[in-house]
Amino acid sequence: MASDVFDRLVALLGDAKAKFRVIEHEAEGKSEAISAIRGNRPDQAAKAMVLDVRGGGGGRRHVLAILPGNRKLDFAAVTALFEARKCGFASPETAQELTGCAMGAVPPFALNPALAIVVDEDLLANETLFFNAGRLDRSMELDTKDWIAIAQPRVARIAARDP
Repeated sequence: MASDVFDRLVALLGDAKAKFRVIEHEAEGKSEAISAIRGNRPDQAAKAMVLDVRGGGGGRRHVLAILPGNRKLDFAAVTALFEARKCGFASPETAQELTGCAMGAVPPFALNPALAIVVDEDLLANETLFFNAGRLDRSMELDTKDWIAIAQPRVARIAARDP
């Protein structure tokens, strides 16, 4: 299943003529650890989380939230952005079903139409992004402009601000 996501990503990026490279490494799903292995700054890592957003006009929805790897999610900001009543992490089973990936391997692409995608605007300050590519032992570095063109995310402030 994870290989399917990796293969779909490679095909998607290749078809779009995106500027990317594949990085093979030991299996790791934690943002700080994988950034050290890949040699990128944690704020260049595109950390993807599947959220369960409920209430409001949209009923129950699932959102793929993309944050810099060194930041935490502001649940209240996502709740307000989607005019919802409640927002939390989707269960690991739901996240895996929607993304086809194990936790920690989810790429910053909504390959499932049931997922809306939103990115914290601070991540977009990077020239390139690093992320796990559907597998815990494969990552990619991708030009940020190419990612925006392909993923077409909603851009907002969804990362918690440092106190």
